[in-house]
Amino acid sequence: MTAVKAYYDGKAFVPISPVHAARNQAAIVTVLDETVEETGNRDYLQFAGSLSDEDYREITAILNSTETIDENEW
Repeated sequence: MTAVKAYYDGKAFVPISPVHAARNQAAIVTVLDETVEETGNRDYLQFAGSLSDEDYREITAILNSTETIDENEW
């Protein structure tokens, strides 16, 4: 069983994080008493979206380059 954080937009439940489930897989939805505004998590919406494969490869290459150690740089 996997827990998925999501919010309800008035029509559908929108996941906040990636969902790893098969198409048409059964799910149980628990609606909490608090809203997104009450928990202070509404700011995450500005980060919602997806990256193209090219952008993802570029970002991971940049992050990987930060892991290398440049000797005698100082």
